[in-house]
Amino acid sequence: MNTMIESVLHYVDKKEVVELTRKLIRIQSVYRPNVEGGNEEKVARFIVDYLKTIGLEVYYEEVVPGRPNVIAIYDSGVPGKTLLFEGHTDVVTEGDLDSWTYDPFGAEISNGRIYGRGSCDTKGNLAAAITAVHSLKKSGVPFTGKIILCIPCDEEGMMIGIKDFISRGWADRVEGAIICEPEENQLCITQKGAMRIVLKTYGKMAHGAMPLTGINPTTRMARLIVELDQLEQREKERLGEHPYLGWPSITPTIVQAPVKGEPQINVVPGQCMTALDIRTVPGQDHNQLKKEIEDIIEGLSKVDPDFKATLDLIEDRPWTETPKDHDVVQAVAQAYTQVTGKAPVYNGVPGATDGTFLHLAGVPILTTGAGDRHIPHHADEYVDIDELVETVKIYTLSALNFLK
Repeated sequence: MNTMIESVLHYVDKKEVVELTRKLIRIQSVYRPNVEGGNEEKVARFIVDYLKTIGLEVYYEEVVPGRPNVIAIYDSGVPGKTLLFEGHTDVVTEGDLDSWTYDPFGAEISNGRIYGRGSCDTKGNLAAAITAVHSLKKSGVPFTGKIILCIPCDEEGMMIGIKDFISRGWADRVEGAIICEPEENQLCITQKGAMRIVLKTYGKMAHGAMPLTGINPTTRMARLIVELDQLEQREKERLGEHPYLGWPSITPTIVQAPVKGEPQINVVPGQCMTALDIRTVPGQDHNQLKKEIEDIIEGLSKVDPDFKATLDLIEDRPWTETPKDHDVVQAVAQAYTQVTGKAPVYNGVPGATDGTFLHLAGVPILTTGAGDRHIPHHADEYVDIDELVETVKIYTLSALNFLK
């Protein structure tokens, strides 16, 4: 390990990343509509103060009332590339408190782990990114270009934070981004796309004892779901299993009839709704997939004159893929080896992240960070402290490698 690397890593402070992670966990940032303080505002204001204290240029931008983004810049003063670290402030609900052994917002330490909601997804990694930039700043080691810390709201929802960040032009001159999410420090160079579709079939209400006097939308929805299952199988056969992402999927997650009003066992409903969570892999065209579902609907209506259905695409997040030879991937791969002495492990993200929209904006992305990738959203969520410190070192050297 050369002298410059040793100098930078000397300033990585284990206590700093641990205490910052714990402070972030203790500030609840679950989005709870119509609940006072049920948003990211309090934790965002804490982060603003913290970043100003370590000497960064800081911006606080409200996306919607109570839901701000925080952006911080560490500029070397020397022209060069721009590297982005992205980590969100919101966390999912704690759920049933009885299922927790630890206080979900207590940030307790036990057996080398920090427990609490957001410890893994992704306040630990947010703290790691902030600590990495602070370590680089304290070291005084020269580099070129600048680092942007993007700390948005609402990653767990419709991702309005990152969309706002992009719309304001912050991503326009970013040459590479590290998405700070729990991936066991594996280098995720691809991620699944997501399509959220609402399907509705329409019928005519009737008495359950006399169903032929009505039109049953539930049996027609059942036919549609069977056709969608067959479409999924065709896509699996066409594409095969992706080495990092596994299989594509078309999953009905909600089936509801009637769509409005109370269901009754002796009433044929007037409408039926199904929500689809579609996860795509490289090689799938979202427009083509939507058309194939529309063709299924059209085909069913041709054989059944009473079949009427609508399709509403409510969210479209494309799959992403960054080549292994891209500068941002090479920088993180080199950092991983410098820190661990091992070759990096490559993988893919099974779900969508804020990186999805950065990719759409033309920013090459890589996702990595501390935390068991299966732990997010679970009760007794945790992050291993040793892995978290390793992440700080990887982030620090990744920045140095990318901006040399």
